[in-house]
Amino acid sequence: MGADAGPPGAGAGGGGPDAALTAAIDAIVAGAHYNPHAILGAHPGPDGVTIRALRPLAETVEVVLPDGRRVPMSHLHEGVFAVTLPAAAAEAAGAVGAIEKDEVPDYRIAARYGAGPEVITDDPYRHLPTLGDIDLHLIGEGRHEELWQALGSQVRGEAGTSFAVWAPNARGVRVIGEFNHWDGRAHPMRSLGRSGVWELYIPGIGPGMTYKYDICGPDGTWQAKADPLAKRAQVPPATASVVFASQHEWADRDWLDRRVERDPLTSPMSIYEVHLGSWRPGLSYTELAEQLTAYVSELGFTHVEFLPVAEYPFGGSWGYQVTSYYAPTSRFGSPDEFRYLIDRLHQAGIGVLVDWVPAHFPRDIWALARFDGTPLYEHPDPRRGEHPDWGTLIFNYGRLEVRNFLVANALFWLQEYHIDGLRVDAVASMLYLDYSRKAGEWVPNSEGGRENLDAVAFLREANAACYRVAPGTMMIAEESTAWPGVTRPVYLGGLGFGLKWNMGWMHDTLAYLSRDPVYRSFHHDEITFSMIYAYSENYVLPLSHDEVVHGKRSLLRKMAGDEWRQFAGLRALLAYMWAHPGKQLLFMGGEIGQGDEWSEETGIQWHLLDYPSHQGVQRLVTDLNRAYAEHPALWRQDAVPAGFSWIDANDTANNVLSFVRRAGSAPEHLAQSGGLLVGAPPEGVMACIINFSGEPYHGYRVGLPQPGMWHELVNTDAAIYGGSNVGNLGGVLAEAVPWHGMPASAELSIPPLGALWLTPEDAG
Repeated sequence: MGADAGPPGAGAGGGGPDAALTAAIDAIVAGAHYNPHAILGAHPGPDGVTIRALRPLAETVEVVLPDGRRVPMSHLHEGVFAVTLPAAAAEAAGAVGAIEKDEVPDYRIAARYGAGPEVITDDPYRHLPTLGDIDLHLIGEGRHEELWQALGSQVRGEAGTSFAVWAPNARGVRVIGEFNHWDGRAHPMRSLGRSGVWELYIPGIGPGMTYKYDICGPDGTWQAKADPLAKRAQVPPATASVVFASQHEWADRDWLDRRVERDPLTSPMSIYEVHLGSWRPGLSYTELAEQLTAYVSELGFTHVEFLPVAEYPFGGSWGYQVTSYYAPTSRFGSPDEFRYLIDRLHQAGIGVLVDWVPAHFPRDIWALARFDGTPLYEHPDPRRGEHPDWGTLIFNYGRLEVRNFLVANALFWLQEYHIDGLRVDAVASMLYLDYSRKAGEWVPNSEGGRENLDAVAFLREANAACYRVAPGTMMIAEESTAWPGVTRPVYLGGLGFGLKWNMGWMHDTLAYLSRDPVYRSFHHDEITFSMIYAYSENYVLPLSHDEVVHGKRSLLRKMAGDEWRQFAGLRALLAYMWAHPGKQLLFMGGEIGQGDEWSEETGIQWHLLDYPSHQGVQRLVTDLNRAYAEHPALWRQDAVPAGFSWIDANDTANNVLSFVRRAGSAPEHLAQSGGLLVGAPPEGVMACIINFSGEPYHGYRVGLPQPGMWHELVNTDAAIYGGSNVGNLGGVLAEAVPWHGMPASAELSIPPLGALWLTPEDAG
């Protein structure tokens, strides 16, 4: 508790307030006083302690002292009541409520409003600021890596909640909520100096209370704003923030300990991309925790990736237009129920990635847009602050406080929710000043180039901070250009991401498979080109949500030919992706061969699993994941050329690809940590042959790394997957006949639109 020295003037007893005090009260009531605590609250003086309380519309107000004594307060002006508690020396003269000199008692305020009951509350204006000098210093420098612990609403035990918001250009800020009937006159905030932060502690406010900030801009216009640092938001279309304090007790310590020892580049990573609202529509976080965890475990994916979970107002944006960056959407439950979902996945050995959207934010006037009446979070120049494609606003990455808001937000999800990695959306739109802009619509940087140097600096800072603060996590870029060094460390001049989506592989592969097989020989380079640059970055191969919406057709319907060929082509595509260097990501619905495009309103067409062809695709995905996890040849050397070599990349006439994947020796840190390699051989090799033509081939000779028996680990044309069962049941014998530059070779039967994974008999 504490008190600020108040201005001179009457107002405690005899006589009315002087002109200066009246003007100050007018400013407080108008919401335009930068420090209402200088007037309100308790203020020691030569005659005792003067207490002023703001109780608009109250008829009677009293001070309630710790010993139960009550002292009536006089109305000064515009709902401000006051009394001076005389020093103890006056007690002999019969003074009521006398106290020791300069003592500020632990008082309460009792007020009556009309015929209603008496209301006794603590006084917000008798409390010291809840932010310390270090907090304000770090905020000013843009270096507060736990910003969510300083700004926003913070529950302080059972006594109340503090509120703090950055609004440096505001003329005044008030807290409004259900506790004051959305009338902020009773709760004006104080400005904490040059930091631009406004703060107020309100006793009696606890979890579940809805609130906003009522902000007066430089032009005098008031606007109710959701809290940028709110930890919970109302269920849309409601837009208020909600006071929240987590009670979740984590049970994933074993997972987090193992995660620190795990190198994503040399470990298996098979990602199932999920839109939480439409995987099985209507499920809550707690229901998803059971059903999604069981499903992903059964299919064998190592990770899930959620489309953005931070609160967003428009369901059709799928979460990519965020309004509350620190609050998981309330559509499916509370923040702690979201924590429970992550906890359950971790306990099942499944990592959790989340899409993160620092590239833009919507124009909703109740959210971040012109937050304090000025372009605060967005860049003030529309050529840098507005996105021409999406109709959204772009963050001002060069402003320290804005950069701090975003960097801390990334750390927030990793630390508070134990997220294992962030996939950063639309990185290319951040990197280029001329992104989607014509000549004359953009301004070059200070060096005359098209690169957004502020965004580059922000991305480097965010990536470096995440890897430093949360070891074992990963940062993944959705970056669709040839920007150099996306996954190169910051200290080597790169952007510092750990992985990058391989958009080129995705587009080339899907373009190739959309052509009828009779034409594919003329486009063979589309399917082989990815290996030219496969080791320029650390890649994830994505077949994402973006490829199955807006008229692009589902994965199944992208395949050329009739229904049988479409299913065969999809199975071959999946086996090819799982075998290709890089990690793989598959959007929900792809694993059952859904025929229609994805819709966030109707969800996945689970009834299709009543049909054998769709069951076959799901079974294949399960078997691919199992085989993938058990064979280090498919993942241990993903990031280095030694893990891959072509057998034959040039059979354009037959539309056949063949290559070898090699595990090599286990890196020393993996061999020491164990766990990841249990049940897997320390070295391994696999041959992959994919026939993208519509005809089977018999007696097709393929070079192999060693003679001896080779067995089919996977055949996508097997009858159990819905295929024609062309293959090599019982395996093939590789002879010491050099072929394709290999020391041995074998004659195979290769199925139409099919893929084979072969392993030597001694592979374990």
